[in-house]
Amino acid sequence: MRLATHRPPGLVVTDHMFTVPVDHDAPGGATIELFARELVTPTRERDELPWMVFFQGGPGFGAPRPTGRGGSWMERALADWRVLLLDQRGTARSSPINGRTLAAIDSAEAQAEYLGHFRADSIMRDAELIRKQLVGPDEQWDLVGQSYGGFCITTYLSIAPEGVRQAFVTGGLPPISRTPDEVYRATYPRVLDKNRRYFERYPGDRERLVKIVEQLATTKVRLPGGDRLTPERLQVVGIEFGMAEGFERVHYLVEEAFFEDADRPVFSERFLHGVEAVTSFHGEPLFAALHEPIYCQGTASNWAAQRVRDEFPQFDPTSAEFVFTGEMIYPWMFEQQFCLQPLQAAAELVAARSDWPPLYDATRLGECQAKVAAVVYHDDMYVDAAGSLETAAAVKGLRAWVTNEYEHDGAYMDGKRVFDRLVKMASGEL
Repeated sequence: MRLATHRPPGLVVTDHMFTVPVDHDAPGGATIELFARELVTPTRERDELPWMVFFQGGPGFGAPRPTGRGGSWMERALADWRVLLLDQRGTARSSPINGRTLAAIDSAEAQAEYLGHFRADSIMRDAELIRKQLVGPDEQWDLVGQSYGGFCITTYLSIAPEGVRQAFVTGGLPPISRTPDEVYRATYPRVLDKNRRYFERYPGDRERLVKIVEQLATTKVRLPGGDRLTPERLQVVGIEFGMAEGFERVHYLVEEAFFEDADRPVFSERFLHGVEAVTSFHGEPLFAALHEPIYCQGTASNWAAQRVRDEFPQFDPTSAEFVFTGEMIYPWMFEQQFCLQPLQAAAELVAARSDWPPLYDATRLGECQAKVAAVVYHDDMYVDAAGSLETAAAVKGLRAWVTNEYEHDGAYMDGKRVFDRLVKMASGEL
């Protein structure tokens, strides 16, 4: 269903809504709504352009909200494509997943079963239904995916490769045969290395963090939303370390943590608001609920990040040298964060589920006919480069660009160059 068309400077934006089944294996059952924005430049509005659908990182994040196109991957894409920004199921303007919507489901078991329909396999089957409506059942379209969006693309090439002409992956080739435990055993050493580099750049922050942790251990400090700020929650700020400006964002928080109030240090409002903004899942509870299951195929995660963390004592929040964690979800988050507490019982069942269906088909990937180009960020904290290169070798014809020029957000920091290079690689120009 086409909803409305808007004309901000340099763009023609058309809103769409699609109805899809919750369970694609039961198409006659319950349905949900999917929202998407179609973008095209004013000068090419009436041209017969190929379609490109964008898959956002996550899981659990809506598509970018376009405010312009200068200098971004989108500027390059809109030169030759009609772009569709999809709010993946459960996110943003699509039928949302949150504490209130899950509360309408009458048991934790039913909630957990419902959450199981929000992984990449369902997202890709949604996309196939949309392709057939927008492009035509016999026409292909092109894909671009950032981070988890690359996981989705790899699933797409496993489930419905006939719908894909070209695919471009920016920092998101998944480890298709690794278990969650293996993923985190590869991830924690990279996070430690990011900590090392951070404290080399800002050595004075060690002393500041000692004072911060001492204060948290002796005082019940509340964040603006009411959650208690604990040392382990402070560690989660390290999720920023995988981005180009992450070290600086964390440093500026740490250096402004206190203002002096008579005889004792008091946390600044700027610090508390900043920590909450980085560590809260208020807007993206689906990220917390399904972050580990994106790695599950026929196995349970059983809170892999928490279990594997115990193999790395450096991350003990009571350690003499404070160390930040990275992009990990821990069971205590569903106890400490008010926004996640309604999901806690279902999240425990999701973590224990062992019958997850496969997300990838090695045979189909090895027979891939689509042109695929991917950038692999050598120092990526979130997606292990070694696992990405294993996958690159498994996808027929995939061309990989390995670089340490960028962090995980290279497609946003220098998107026009990154995307243009992938386009040229897929075409054989490079």
